[in-house]
Amino acid sequence: MSKELKTRIEELEEALRLKDQELSRYRAELQKTNQSLERIIADLTQELKWVGIIQKALAPTQIPNIPGFEFSSKFIPGQSGGGDYFDIFEHDDRLKFGVLLSSSSGYSMSALFLSVLMKVSGRIEAKKGLQPQQALEILAAEMTPNLQAKDEASVFYGVVDRRSFELRYTLLGDLAVFHQPQASEKIVRLEPAGRGLSLKHNTGFIDHTIQLGPRDRVILCSEGLVQAKNPAGEAFGMERLQKLLLRAPRAGVHDLRNEILFRIEQHSETDEPLRDQTVLAIEVNDRVIKLAK
Repeated sequence: MSKELKTRIEELEEALRLKDQELSRYRAELQKTNQSLERIIADLTQELKWVGIIQKALAPTQIPNIPGFEFSSKFIPGQSGGGDYFDIFEHDDRLKFGVLLSSSSGYSMSALFLSVLMKVSGRIEAKKGLQPQQALEILAAEMTPNLQAKDEASVFYGVVDRRSFELRYTLLGDLAVFHQPQASEKIVRLEPAGRGLSLKHNTGFIDHTIQLGPRDRVILCSEGLVQAKNPAGEAFGMERLQKLLLRAPRAGVHDLRNEILFRIEQHSETDEPLRDQTVLAIEVNDRVIKLAK
């Protein structure tokens, strides 16, 4: 064997040895990275479980018996995010009651949002005549110091006065909220006054009022229902939801709620949604007796 060939072989063997050492280092680093990722995933999984438990604990288990109205609600926790919360409660003025639905941008914000909502809900109950606009201004003031750059929350807060059967509300973000008058074959989507609550957008608290009549319905759906995707990646969408509500049974709010959830589950082909899903249906009784103010 020539000296040059022997030298070349030795050089290649040394290069191979160095590559083996480098590969061993990469494998060790990869193993450490995998272990770190496993710990992160385990921590996130545990956090999601705890947030789900908190949400279930805070969601109202019994809706108050409010004369003149029927209610039906359902909350389905998502597998990866959502942060839904809803509540129905009477005011100190027992002829008024509040309806609250929110959907936050992710679980990193949900625990904060839920705790703040509970705190503000207590204030709402304690104060007479607090309008939705004022309630959300308080909510925004509480939330803003603790929000992260990407946090955002859609929220609906409405107050129903049983003297006049007026619904006064403020709506922000991408919630799907509809008014379905009994006397009309149309369904009206309540348009939001602005984007959801966030660091950049915490204004636009404008109250609107609608008149409720006998057998009228108000239907509230969180973002998880509208965004539910089928295996092909197609979202259920606002238009499909609106058509579904027009075709839905008028027998009662429980049938309506079940129809919404069934059709969306049918579309997405799963009963375990990625994002929280909340539906709340309200119907005025057959007879409406307006009281003097």
